[in-house]
Amino acid sequence: MKASKLAYKPVGMAMGAVSGVVAGSVFKQVWKRLGHDEDAPDATDEQRTWREVLTAAVLQGAIFAGVKAAVDRGGATATRRLTGTWPG
Repeated sequence: MKASKLAYKPVGMAMGAVSGVVAGSVFKQVWKRLGHDEDAPDATDEQRTWREVLTAAVLQGAIFAGVKAAVDRGGATATRRLTGTWPG
């Protein structure tokens, strides 16, 4: 394994944790702006409709994937600028 790849591992893990927190916050704000005052429904929440549960799940997944991709790409780009090599 390349040294740059090995050195990037802990940085990538930390950035992954941060991206999860950021994505969670973004999702909560988007969910509220869509007119939902409550927390997003769980899949087993009996009081919620299928439509609401699936909409929340798809939206949350899309936001998490987008934020993760942006953070991972930004981290890799920053690593290349600092070290001259791509970490992936």
